[in-house]
Amino acid sequence: MFTDRLQVQAAGMRAVAARMVAFYFRAPVKAFFRGRIDYLGYARAINPHIQAQAKWNWRMTTPALLVHAVRTQGWSFIPNQVMPPLLANTFIGAVLYTAYLQSLSNLHEPTSHGNRRTYPPPPAATTFTAGLIGGSIQAVFAAPFDALQVRFRTQDILEGKYKTMWHYGMHKLHSIGLQGIFAGFTLSLMRDSLGAAVFFSTFETIKSQGYYAFITRFYGNRTRDTLLESSTLRHVDEDGRPVIKPHYTVEPAFLLLAGISASIASQLIQHPLTEIQDVHYRRLEALDFQAHQDSKPAHIMRRYYHAYEETFRQCKKLATRAGGWRKYLYRDFFMSTVKQVPSTSAGLIVFELVRRKYALESEEVTISREGYDILLT
Repeated sequence: MFTDRLQVQAAGMRAVAARMVAFYFRAPVKAFFRGRIDYLGYARAINPHIQAQAKWNWRMTTPALLVHAVRTQGWSFIPNQVMPPLLANTFIGAVLYTAYLQSLSNLHEPTSHGNRRTYPPPPAATTFTAGLIGGSIQAVFAAPFDALQVRFRTQDILEGKYKTMWHYGMHKLHSIGLQGIFAGFTLSLMRDSLGAAVFFSTFETIKSQGYYAFITRFYGNRTRDTLLESSTLRHVDEDGRPVIKPHYTVEPAFLLLAGISASIASQLIQHPLTEIQDVHYRRLEALDFQAHQDSKPAHIMRRYYHAYEETFRQCKKLATRAGGWRKYLYRDFFMSTVKQVPSTSAGLIVFELVRRKYALESEEVTISREGYDILLT
């Protein structure tokens, strides 16, 4: 009796765990944007190898940085200095994914069904629009965290001005006020909305339309006898039509290609806007000080407006020195993209495979072509 009860409880726990994993892995794209807030800034500031500007070694890896920080600061370092940025990144990513998915469901009715596979897939214009909406909503919710990130100085914590990241966040947000939080928001809105739109449209187009077009053409070029002899033959239906199941590695390959292409395409938009935004953010502390000196909202907003004009003039000078706008805006583009592509692509393919294992059951999708059917599971 007791053993049966334990087995029932264990089965229940496995079912709950499977449902939780299925919920998290239903759409893998949500977890693969680069973290917006740097959670290792303080850990680098107190690491002697980083401060000595030594050659790269294993002591500069993320685990080593965290181990050294815990040894010197104690275990409270994790909840006080690391968890706030991690939670902020998780929140921002969740907002983007949720807004994109809800927008896509409203724009494309088959997506709203919540099946493991959406067929027919949403067109590129639809995913672009949904990404544009999702990125815009993300920019609004990310504004306070961006304001904290650009004003953060590790020296302030090292000198004891702020005890923890929690203390820094509350004090700084109260200090800069609403106008400081949304300073530079126009650039953030352009970067996030256009970047997300290009990312999602590229990713979904290659992952879905590209994959379906490939398997349709690949198997469509074969004769009936070749299909019947193929190792991918699933069965022959009542009408004598071969039912083909594509090789299991084809779709992950397209997923990998989609992740690489989406990362590069979004970087083409976000990288130059980030260059301009960095120039603009360098002047925010001076604007914060001027805002405290002048309490009239109209004057404060005028200063922030003219700050954009000054940013453009400064960027124009930098572009002239660099030899043109293209060279200036896309400097270090290759290395920045190389750092992002592997994690995005590898993460997407692993999450997709796990997602399929734990995904909710749904009806199989069949693509009917002349002389054969393609079964998608």
